[in-house]
Amino acid sequence: MATHKITLTVNGAARDAQVESRLLLVHLLRESFRLTGTHIGCDTTHCGACTVLLDGQPVKSCTVLAVQADGREVETVEGLEHALLARTKEPTEQDIREAISGNLCRCTGYVNIVQAIQYAAAKMRER
Repeated sequence: MATHKITLTVNGAARDAQVESRLLLVHLLRESFRLTGTHIGCDTTHCGACTVLLDGQPVKSCTVLAVQADGREVETVEGLEHALLARTKEPTEQDIREAISGNLCRCTGYVNIVQAIQYAAAKMRER
């Protein structure tokens, strides 16, 4: 199978990779770059667990070929982990729910996730 050399910026750092034409961006991020925060949730594009920003726009990385990211900027959850708290030091529950609305969580009903973000915000304000 033919391979392609690609160069992309991931979370602010330039990265090179030799990829097969059929390799999905989610697999490049997880397997080659070890950025495992980008999850493979449903394999059907419905859950959003694989969402990344590609040139600032949210995309499901399970639907994007790695070669399509050549010359572009990718931001993963590892790069976004402070985005909400960078915008507002005291996010409301509604702010938090809006910020995480692109991901489907069938396990928790989001209660523990919202509480964890509120806890993190409080700890960050203490610094």
